[in-house]
Amino acid sequence: MEMNPMYKMLRLVLRVLLLTLIWQEASAAIPVQQWTQPSGLRVYLVENPAIAMVDLQIDFDAGSRRDPPAQAGLASATAAMAAKGLLPGAEAADAALDENGLSEAWADLGATFGASASADRMSFWLRSLAYPDLLARAVQLASRQLGEPAFPDAVWQRERERLGASIRESATRPASVAARAFAEAVYRGHPYGLQTTEASLAAIGVADMRALYRRLIVPCRASVSIVGAVTREQADAMVRKLVARLVPAGGAGCPAPDPVPEVAALAQAQEIRIAFDSAQSHLLIGQPGFKRDDPDFFALTLGNHILGGGGFVSRLTQEVREKRGLSYSVYSYFSPALHAGAFTIGLQTRPDQAAQALAVSREVLERFVADGPTQAELDAAKSNLIGGFALRIDSNRKLLDNIGNIAWNGLALDYLETWTREVQAVSLNQVRAAMARKLQPARMVTVLVGPAP
Repeated sequence: MEMNPMYKMLRLVLRVLLLTLIWQEASAAIPVQQWTQPSGLRVYLVENPAIAMVDLQIDFDAGSRRDPPAQAGLASATAAMAAKGLLPGAEAADAALDENGLSEAWADLGATFGASASADRMSFWLRSLAYPDLLARAVQLASRQLGEPAFPDAVWQRERERLGASIRESATRPASVAARAFAEAVYRGHPYGLQTTEASLAAIGVADMRALYRRLIVPCRASVSIVGAVTREQADAMVRKLVARLVPAGGAGCPAPDPVPEVAALAQAQEIRIAFDSAQSHLLIGQPGFKRDDPDFFALTLGNHILGGGGFVSRLTQEVREKRGLSYSVYSYFSPALHAGAFTIGLQTRPDQAAQALAVSREVLERFVADGPTQAELDAAKSNLIGGFALRIDSNRKLLDNIGNIAWNGLALDYLETWTREVQAVSLNQVRAAMARKLQPARMVTVLVGPAP
C-alpha cells in the first residue's frame, strides 16, 4: 500500500526535528572534568543528570602488546578469566563466588561489569542505575571483581579448550586466514602482529594471569572515564572505592613497564598467496599506518574517507564495485593506536576476478596518493563526517567511548567540542600531503587467500 503523502511529510518533519535536536545536543558544550587522585589515577567525568544511569570504564596499559611472544593471548585470557569467580574478601560478607554466583550477583543488581583486552589496553567497564543504594552495591561488587579475581585453574582448563577449538575453527574461514597472514606480514615481529595459537595458550597458566595482574593492573597508571548522573564528589569517592582492593605497584613511586618498540616501516613490497578452497577470494593490501597522536590525524581521516572509508561514495567503491562489478564491498581504514596501527584495503571477489580486482585497487590507491582528492570530494567528505558526528555521542555508552579515547590518548578536554572545527579546517593540500607522507603503495603487503588460479 502506498503511504499517504501527508503521513510521509509528517515522518520527514519528525525525522528532521529529531536530527536537529541530536545535533543541537552534540554541538553544545560537553564539559569534561579531569583530576588526578593521590595514587596517580586520572579521572575523567561528564555529568549527565538527565538519565539515572552511570557508565564507567577503567583502562590499564595491559593490552596484548605486553604479552610475552610465547604466551600470545595472555592479556585477553586474563581479562576473560577475571569474570570467572572471586576470592574471599577481607570483609565477613565477602564470601568467595564461583562464576555462576558472580553472574547471579550482577543479575540481582540489574547491573553489568565486564572486561576485555585490546592491543594497547585492558579495560573494565561498569553500567549501573544511579540510585544511591544500588550504585553503592554495584561499585562494591565491581571493586571485588577488579581486585579479587579468583582465576580458578579448572575453569581455565575448560576455557583453554574452548579457545583452542575456536582457533581451529577460524582456520577453516578464509577471512580469518587472510587476517592472520596480513597482521604477521605488516607488523613483522612487533607485538601488534602476535597471533594467539594453541601452543601459546598451552603456555599460559593462572599463575601467569596473577603475575600480570600484580605487575600491570595498578591504580597509578590507570585512567577512569565516567558518564552519568553523579557529581564530581560522588565520582571521586566511587573511583576510590573501585580501586581500593588493587595492590599498589611495589611501594613508593610508579615504575613504568618496559617500553614497547615502534612499528617499523616496510622496506619492500610483499605478496602472499594462500591457496584455499573457498567460493570467494579474500584480498588485503596494506602497511603500518600512523599513531593516534599524529598531527595529521584529521587530514588522514578525511583522506581515507574519500579513498575507501566513505562507503558508496568512496573512490574504491566507485572503481571496483560500481564501474566494474568486481566486489560487493571494498573498503579502506587506518587503525591508529599507541603505535602505528595498520592501514588496510580489503575486499572479496570471485576467484576469476581476483587479479583484476587487485590491479584496480592498486591503481586507485597509487593515483590517490599521487594526486590526492578533488575539492568536491573533500567538501563532500567534510559534510558527511560533520553531519554524522552527532550520532557518535547520542548515548551514554557512545559518549563514554569518546571520553575513554580522550583519557587514553591524552587528547584535549575540549576535543569533542572542537572536532567539527578541526575537520572543517583541513585543506586540500593538507590531505594530499598527509596521505603522500604516510602511504607507500610500492612497499605494501598484499595477501590473497582463495582458490589457486
